[in-house]
Amino acid sequence: MVRSLDTPVDPAAIRQQLDANKAKMKLSLSVCAHCSLCAESCFLFMANDKAPKYMPSYKFINSIGLLYKRKGRVNRTELETIRDIVWKDCVLCTRCYCPLGIDIPDMLTLARDICRSQNVFLEYDA
Repeated sequence: MVRSLDTPVDPAAIRQQLDANKAKMKLSLSVCAHCSLCAESCFLFMANDKAPKYMPSYKFINSIGLLYKRKGRVNRTELETIRDIVWKDCVLCTRCYCPLGIDIPDMLTLARDICRSQNVFLEYDA
C-alpha cells in the first residue's frame, strides 16, 4: 500500500537530513564512475532482463543524487518517484557491491528516511 499524504513537502527538514550526511553523500556521488560494475550484484537487475532502472547506481543517483543536487527542494511528485525507486525497485537486501567502495544501501536507506520524514512511503499489510 502506497502512503503519501497531501501535506506540503518541508524542504528545510529534508535539507537538515542532507546536511547531516553531506560529506558521505558528496564523496559517494563524486566517486561514482557510472561504470555499471555494481549492476550484476543486484538480483532485481538480473531478474528483470537487466533493466537499467534496477541498477544500484541508477537507484542511488536518482534518489539521493537528485535530493543532493536540488538541496532538498523537491515537490511531492518527485518524492513519490524517489519512493518508488527506493522501495519498489529495491528490497534493500544489501547485496549491491560497488568496486569503488560506495555504500549504496546506506545511501538508499537515507533516501527512505527522507521520504518517511515527509510521509511518503510504502505501508505493508500485516
